[in-house]
Amino acid sequence: MSTRMSSKVSSDQWDGALHSPIRAVADVVSNGDEGLSSRRLRLRVPDFPGFAPGQFAMLSPGSLPAAPRTDPLLPRPMAIYRSFEIAGGAEVEILYKVTGRGTALLAEALPGQQVSIVGPLGRAFPPPEPRERVLIVAGGTGIASVFDLAAQIDSSHQPTVLLGARTAGDLMAVDDFESLGIEVQIATDDGSRGTHAQVTGLLSEALESAAPTRVYTCGPTPMMHRCAQICAQAQVPCVAALENHMACGFGVCLGCAAPLVRGGYALVCRDGPAFDAASIDWEGLP
Repeated sequence: MSTRMSSKVSSDQWDGALHSPIRAVADVVSNGDEGLSSRRLRLRVPDFPGFAPGQFAMLSPGSLPAAPRTDPLLPRPMAIYRSFEIAGGAEVEILYKVTGRGTALLAEALPGQQVSIVGPLGRAFPPPEPRERVLIVAGGTGIASVFDLAAQIDSSHQPTVLLGARTAGDLMAVDDFESLGIEVQIATDDGSRGTHAQVTGLLSEALESAAPTRVYTCGPTPMMHRCAQICAQAQVPCVAALENHMACGFGVCLGCAAPLVRGGYALVCRDGPAFDAASIDWEGLP
C-alpha cells in the first residue's frame, strides 16, 4: 500500500491541541532494529487523527495477548516519530530503546500482532518566531521526539539539527534527518562518528553566531540541563521536551510531576512535554 507523510500543520494549529486523542488497537506492520541498540516500530492505527511536533502516545507494554496481562500492567509513553496517511487512518512510527521489561516485550511484537495505543497526547513544541534561526539538539531516545519538528520547520528558519550519542551505534535515524535536506551535525562521546565531543559542545559553537536563534532540545536530563544553561548564558530561548516516566498520559496519576523554578510542579503529560527550559528546576528533576 502506498503511503505519504502527513501534511504540514500551520502555525496556528501547532499548539498541541490539534487533535483529540483516540484509544485504538493498532496492527503491528513492522518492528525491526534501528542501529545497534534501538528499534523502529510501525503501527497501522485506524482513525488516527494526526499529531503536532513533540506529542506522544501511550503504548501497551508488548503485544495484546489472548488473555489480559497484568505484568507489566501500565502502558509506556513513546514519542511519535512520524506518521504516514493511509486510507482509514495512518501508519505511525515509534523509535525506542529496550530499557526494561515493558520495552523488551514490545520488541517481541511481530507483524500481524496488535498493540493498544492512546494518542496523540501532550502539548507540542511551539513554532519559532519569524526570522528566528532554529537549532534542534537531541540525544539518545530524545532523537525520536524531534524528527517531525525538523520536518515541519520552514527553510526560512535555517534549521540545523545537532544529534548526540555515546557511540555511533546509539544514534537513531540519521539518514531520515539527512533526507530532509537540512544541515545535520553529529557528536559522539567516543568519537566513533562525527565530532568527538558531547552534543552540547556543538550547541555552544553554533550559538557563536549573532543571528536571533531559538533552540529546541530533547534527550537525557543532564544534556537538556546543560542546553538550558548554555542558552540562558547566550540569552537565547530554549524549549525542552521532558521525558519523565508516567502511567496514564492524562494528568491523573501525577507520576510525571516536574518541579518549576517559580515553585510548585507541572505535569509533563498535561502541561508538556514541551516547556520553556528556563521555567524548569533542573536540579530537582530525577
